Amino acid sequence: MQLPREVIVGNDVLNRVIEVTQRLNLKGTALIISGKKSYEVAGKQVKKSLEQAKINTHKIIAKTTTTENMTIIEKQIANLKPQILFAIGGGTIIDTTKINSYKKNIPFISIPTTISHDGIASPIASIKETNRPNSIMTQAPLAIIADTNIISQAPWKSVISGCGDTIAKFTSVKDWNLAHTEKGEYYGEYAASLAQMSAKLITKNATQIQPKNTNGLHILLEALISCGVSMSIAGSSKPCSGAEHLFSHAIDIINPNHAMHGEQVGVGSILTAFLHETNWEQIRDTLKQIGAPTTAKELGVKDEEVIKALEIASTIRPERYTILHKLQPNYETCKTVAKTTKVID
Repeated sequence: MQLPREVIVGNDVLNRVIEVTQRLNLKGTALIISGKKSYEVAGKQVKKSLEQAKINTHKIIAKTTTTENMTIIEKQIANLKPQILFAIGGGTIIDTTKINSYKKNIPFISIPTTISHDGIASPIASIKETNRPNSIMTQAPLAIIADTNIISQAPWKSVISGCGDTIAKFTSVKDWNLAHTEKGEYYGEYAASLAQMSAKLITKNATQIQPKNTNGLHILLEALISCGVSMSIAGSSKPCSGAEHLFSHAIDIINPNHAMHGEQVGVGSILTAFLHETNWEQIRDTLKQIGAPTTAKELGVKDEEVIKALEIASTIRPERYTILHKLQPNYETCKTVAKTTKVID
């Protein structure tokens, strides 16, 4: 298993980039992979720090993780031949860097500018191919530098999304255990406990998840990093991705003009917790408390689309056994579930 060796969280910790780089004995040419906005917010500062330390530094402004864009970046990396990568941005940028880090066997440092989901610390990356998700195992970051001053500048919606993705671990762990019980799949109790603990941490501290509350950002960052570590230990995304994620992917297919990933996953957890016959009300109430969507209307989708998404979700990844694969709910059952949980009117 691969785990981050350094995790630094706090205000103005971006200026510790050189300290971390030297402590990890990383030398040679550096390459910053960033988005346009994230480069302005944080990338420029990192580049300046590296150059002041006499480190030859290049940058790539990346876009989406499509196969085409990944090929372009691979060619640029082949030409520049960096010895260390810096991922500066949100989930897409970090996933892009993970994949190239893995393919080229180059260590990378994760510097998130938003915390909308658990990808900041995990070894799992997503590639956008056609309409279906394609998650691949890559490698975890060698270090994580999470500057809460930078992260607080991102839209608050991204924090809500990160909370939704974390709370979803209540149901993803149940799905993982279900696959173990009924299909004999590997189940790691320690990895499962880490993921579940993250969900409990957000639930316990929901009142602190508020704009301008730095402690709330700390709590969410710790939870998301724990989720990433749980996936590294498990060797897969199963502790953190179950039927609720399949529901979100189904929404993406049915209605591309959707809410953020973590927001959809949060609603998916309400629905799948009901199917697991567990405490779906607590999940719903926590989401409401932090200002996350709990209904189709709040997600910006139609009631009919929620029902359909729940119905087809098990077909998104048929190889991943979840409560939806076990029950195979039909349209009417999905409608009843969505109505009972008040996700739809």
